[in-house]
Amino acid sequence: MTPILVDVRGLTVQFRTGRGTVRAVNDVSWQLREGEILGIVGESGSGKSVTARAVMGMLRSPGRVDSGVVELGGRDLLGLDELQLCEVRGRDMAMVFQDPQAALNPVMRVGEQIAEALLVHGASRSAARARALELLAQVGIPDVERTADLYPHEFSGGMRQRVVIAIALANKPRLLIADEPTTALDVTIQAQILELLVELRRELGIAIVMITHDMGVVAELCDRMLVMYGGRVVESGPVADVFAAPRHPYTHALLGAVPRADAGSDALPAIPGSPPDPARLPTGCAFHPRCAVAEPQCATTRPELTTRDGDRTAACWVSERGDTVTVLPTPTVRTRRPGTDPRPILQVTDLVTDVGSRSRGLFGRTPPVHAVNGVSLEVAAGETLGLVGESGCGKSTLSRTIVGINRPASGRIVVDGTDVTAMDRRASGTVTSTIQYVFQDPYASLNPRRTVGQSLTEALGIAGVTGRTARTRSAELLDRVGLHRGHLDRYPQAFSGGQRQRVGIARALAAEPRMLICDEPVSALDVSIQAQIINLLEDLRNDLGLGYLFIAHDLGVVRHLSDRVAVMYLGRIVETGPAEDVYRAPQHPYTRALLSSTPEPDTAARGRERIVLTGDMPSPAHPPSGCTFRTRCPIGPLHRSGREICEQQRPDLAPTPAGQLAACHFPGEL
Repeated sequence: MTPILVDVRGLTVQFRTGRGTVRAVNDVSWQLREGEILGIVGESGSGKSVTARAVMGMLRSPGRVDSGVVELGGRDLLGLDELQLCEVRGRDMAMVFQDPQAALNPVMRVGEQIAEALLVHGASRSAARARALELLAQVGIPDVERTADLYPHEFSGGMRQRVVIAIALANKPRLLIADEPTTALDVTIQAQILELLVELRRELGIAIVMITHDMGVVAELCDRMLVMYGGRVVESGPVADVFAAPRHPYTHALLGAVPRADAGSDALPAIPGSPPDPARLPTGCAFHPRCAVAEPQCATTRPELTTRDGDRTAACWVSERGDTVTVLPTPTVRTRRPGTDPRPILQVTDLVTDVGSRSRGLFGRTPPVHAVNGVSLEVAAGETLGLVGESGCGKSTLSRTIVGINRPASGRIVVDGTDVTAMDRRASGTVTSTIQYVFQDPYASLNPRRTVGQSLTEALGIAGVTGRTARTRSAELLDRVGLHRGHLDRYPQAFSGGQRQRVGIARALAAEPRMLICDEPVSALDVSIQAQIINLLEDLRNDLGLGYLFIAHDLGVVRHLSDRVAVMYLGRIVETGPAEDVYRAPQHPYTRALLSSTPEPDTAARGRERIVLTGDMPSPAHPPSGCTFRTRCPIGPLHRSGREICEQQRPDLAPTPAGQLAACHFPGEL
């Protein structure tokens, strides 16, 4: 056994607020050994990040550590003053935050920012510069002499996260705390970052605390895991043991709520309700109001964290007496309303969208930038077409062009049998009455100064519904999406993320559309709330016969909801077909790489062969010749000699032996 590096015992963190003292972290204990990776999981508000900040001595006011012990290498960190903590931070421990854009100074070159982390600990400028270049190369950034002098905005999201990791590693710390470091990244870039963390652990012996809500990341990366709920630890143990036989109903429910790329389309067993407010925790076990196996004792007496079978712990009355924790299954029988109109609701043919400036400048007309370049697709009533691809592939540009936000350069858009390509006033009215948009961030799409009732009334007014009828209809819409009428007079900030997304869906339904475009509608939600929204969307589709264009980068979510899937890369569809066929036997190497990069919530998959794409997607302003994927393709000319056809000739979508269409000169080879 390697020595214990971090020892946290009885940590309690309080926040003094106008409503009284709130215990965000309550009696939390855990240990981390040298070279070990510990995963801390739980929903928003469970206390994960507050625990990490307390260890780092970075609590924001009015938060403070009320009691407990935090030791790093046997040294008590809670007894250090700010100057001593500054010496420890960066040198002995470092933190990687979720949003690299916010963590980096936008007006400093990246090399200077890495060097700054060394200068504050006494390094010379020349040594700091040399070490900065060494770190950039270590985290996989190419051409370091040039890229060190670039600014953060000149890097992709994955590259920015690598820079943040390089800063954290500058002084060779023994502990690295990563707070949701891959949440905002595409699965391909996420795979690169996770592979990088594994290499750092192997080569440098760094111990890592991985804070995440992605159970797939925990299964594939971590040695041990800690499950938090309501500010407390409710379960801990080796990852393989916890995944195989969870001892707490909350852990069991979290694992069940994860949509899987290799699963079917049965209803997800979502956890009902929302995480508790830390200021008003339920009595007894904090999870009992949402627990499917709660007993009377659970509502009155809080179970203590008890140890069984060596290093397994759980805080549950059911498991404490030796019973197996099971969760009641969610009904999976769902009936779709058959479509009565054989015509597709939406038909897109050879659509091209130019996002470059078309005005003439000092040096002539700006060249076109085709973010969407020859896309064709259709969506029928009661059907879901999933659209997947990395950031920058053109998914959102395509959806915005369909609803008229962007103007098409060429091609054709037909909505409900009407050609709306021109997007004049009449065409816009057809689009608005037929297609509604559900945004990724419901809080940003709702007016914070309007109540939910006012927002719904406004949407109904556009559809011609006013007065008392609008109020009645608003209440009915909330009922439809699983909220109650008392929510009409509340403002958006009074709702949780999942509730706000339900309000956004209700507003979209106000116009009684035939189709919804859902642009990453669950990417910002906890896995438990995500499952609720997925089930809601599925119910609405089945009950109302809605068509969906569902845009997401989470292939498990897309697999669960979609009948057909279209995979997009650099403005083009590179593979499309029935979801089951595309996931079972992907024909394009890009599709195969996306599926391979998706973490699976299964510890048995840890040793599976993984295809990790290198580099970033090229710019649509300067696309490669021939096949646009060839610069990253694992079976392209960079890895297979004699494949000049990939450089010279662009492949068209064509039928493959597996049944789906793929734009590849060598379909199915990978």
